[in-house]
Amino acid sequence: MSFTCTECGYSTVKWLGRCPECQAWGTLEEKGAGSTSVKTKVKKSSGAKSITEVDTTLAVAKRTFVDEFDRVLGGGIVPGGVILLSGEPGVGKSTLLLDVAARAAKFESTVLYVTGEESAGQVRLRADRINALEENLLLAAETDLGAVLGLIEAENPDLLIVDSIQTLASSEVDGVPGGVTQVREVAAALIREAKSRSLSTVLVGHITKDGTIAGPRLLEHLVDVVCTFEGEKHSRLRMLRAIKNRFGPTDEVGCFDMEENGIKSLEDPSGLFLSRASGSTPAGTCLTVNQEGKRPLLVEVQSLVTEAAAGQTRRSVSGVDSSRVAMMIAVLSQKVSAAGFAKSDVFVATVGGAKLVEPANDLAICLSLASAALGRALYAKFVAIGEISLSGEIRNVPNLGQRLSEAARLGMTRAIVARGALRNVSIPDGMVVKECEHVAEAV
Repeated sequence: MSFTCTECGYSTVKWLGRCPECQAWGTLEEKGAGSTSVKTKVKKSSGAKSITEVDTTLAVAKRTFVDEFDRVLGGGIVPGGVILLSGEPGVGKSTLLLDVAARAAKFESTVLYVTGEESAGQVRLRADRINALEENLLLAAETDLGAVLGLIEAENPDLLIVDSIQTLASSEVDGVPGGVTQVREVAAALIREAKSRSLSTVLVGHITKDGTIAGPRLLEHLVDVVCTFEGEKHSRLRMLRAIKNRFGPTDEVGCFDMEENGIKSLEDPSGLFLSRASGSTPAGTCLTVNQEGKRPLLVEVQSLVTEAAAGQTRRSVSGVDSSRVAMMIAVLSQKVSAAGFAKSDVFVATVGGAKLVEPANDLAICLSLASAALGRALYAKFVAIGEISLSGEIRNVPNLGQRLSEAARLGMTRAIVARGALRNVSIPDGMVVKECEHVAEAV
């Protein structure tokens, strides 16, 4: 007799109120009650072989012809691979996957798109809008697992998309659709089908209020790839990230532009993060190069410093970490006497919905604040790259050469970095790079 956690699959010989593995309460269920021993049936094996003799042709990724989607997956979808895609409601998951399905169907792949959240007519209207009508794209509005398995048997597709796994239910197990028991059973059945048929499969997963994928945590362990689709509802930019990938890297980021007529891959998304391409630079504006995975993105930081109205100062930020901005204000107030913030309202924001979280953007935030406080504009075609310590020292950041190359490619001609940062970095042609040791020197 043993007890197994319904959330993560952890097994123990005695009952516990809380699972030691996933910390869930009341999820340990008794297995094998009434028997003193359990014997496993021995099956005839096809035999083991040398790893050098294993055929790798079945593990070669197939392109979906959505470039940014393929980039994140490591070249495409591996036959038999199962991908779990999650994201906030309304971020564009269904639109992205309908585009993936149409492009894959266009190049002689049979695609079965199963929707449990919308009617077939609603999906057809979206397909009309984004130009995703293909003969090899098969559409079914189903919520019964048995019916979906029957469709797979009858149509034998090359790619299966299920939107979403929480809407499917099996008649052989108890529970409501989306419950732990149902999600576990549905996922296990679809994964078995994918592996036995070498059927590439994409499952859409809902997320909870705290941002985690709904359902048992075991789901994320069973699938081969876990991706998140992110973006602000008021911004056109969408980003696809892989947080687990058995077939490729997890440090790639796919960028998409959400338009009225659908979604398209963005090979060069930096333009979305700039309010100007060239010309004069307004006071309070500074450019930096943010690293998203392996991809450098030129981002514009804007600051506004104005006298507080009623003696009570305000600090408001958008797209940047508020605690990081508060630290930069404190460093400037102490280390740069000309920049006074004690009696001023301060507003800091990024352009285009970009999110700056890495310390490499500290210097640009500082120079943007100082520019706004002093009312003096920075040089045009200028970027600032560096981390700021509490003492005001400018520190070097990773991938500096790649960041400078991206800035130069987009027409930047001047940059400020940490002192000594250029020791093993080649400066792009036509760019003048100044090394500074302290933020006061940079200002």
